[in-house]
Amino acid sequence: MFTFKNLAKASLAAAMGLAFSINALAADITGAGATFPYAVYTKWAEAYQAATGNKVNYQGIGSSGGVKQIKAKTVDFAGSDAPLSEDDLDAAKLVQVPTVMGGVTIVMNLPGFDSGMIKLDGPTTADIFRGAITKWNAPEIARLNPGVKLPDLAITVAHRSDGSGTTFVFSNYLAKQSLAFKRDVGAGNTVNWPANAVGGKGNPGVAANVQKIKGAIGYVDIADAMKNKMTFVALKNKAGNFIVPSQDAVADAAAGANFKVRGMAPDLLDQAHKNAWPITSATYMLAYEKGDPAKQKGVVDFFAWSLKNGQKMAEDLGFVPLPPAVVKMVEAEMKNIK
Repeated sequence: MFTFKNLAKASLAAAMGLAFSINALAADITGAGATFPYAVYTKWAEAYQAATGNKVNYQGIGSSGGVKQIKAKTVDFAGSDAPLSEDDLDAAKLVQVPTVMGGVTIVMNLPGFDSGMIKLDGPTTADIFRGAITKWNAPEIARLNPGVKLPDLAITVAHRSDGSGTTFVFSNYLAKQSLAFKRDVGAGNTVNWPANAVGGKGNPGVAANVQKIKGAIGYVDIADAMKNKMTFVALKNKAGNFIVPSQDAVADAAAGANFKVRGMAPDLLDQAHKNAWPITSATYMLAYEKGDPAKQKGVVDFFAWSLKNGQKMAEDLGFVPLPPAVVKMVEAEMKNIK
């Protein structure tokens, strides 16, 4: 006999079933985009699954690919090192928050030279990467390295072949240093690299090309460079000091930055701190303002958990955690993911 009591039990069971189905959906979210944070996102995902049972799959396909996929609504979140503008965020109805910080490093394959033994400044680096300086013993490089016996070796520029936020950060830095670079190469996710250049997919692709080509110079994120034990160029910063990239130098560059701007994307390039690494940036997560409740909850839960529990993991991989005050701002901004 069907009674009100049975109806109540059925309603409770249905509600519990609905809650279970939402949790089950939240357990499987997908993201794609920048290769820069791939290592930390996958490490976070592994630890998050162990702690909560929820699964997160992130594919490192480049920032341009990630932005394209989230605009096409084929992923639940995207990663990009090139922050979207206010107009782009509004048009696509997206929320953007930083997740970790890092540095784009200049790496080289110059036999007999260790990290920091070759010094470059911004304008000279720009001339190298636009193809105007083609030999390691060029006068412009010699001027910055007095007393150093530089090899008569051709320079091969290694760059990203895919649309890349790392390229966006690096090319924007060089465009600030050189009008000629801005004119000849440009600034953006993809640019017009010179004839003496070789492309590689993702930061790992650039790292591999630098490692196998004698005389190569390239740009990769600090985490990939550290993982591959690459040789760093010392770069002159705005304060006039030659700096070898490090997590402390990235943190110094970000000190005092105003993350309260729309999209939480301050310009961290060429900061004035005496120890600042000049090519510092944050990497960003993009999510929908409104979407499937379970998926949206899954995205927020994953990044909230990671920002709270994953800082040491990020540091161990070569990244620089967001300052505590910025983490609170990110948590507040993620409330707009509904």
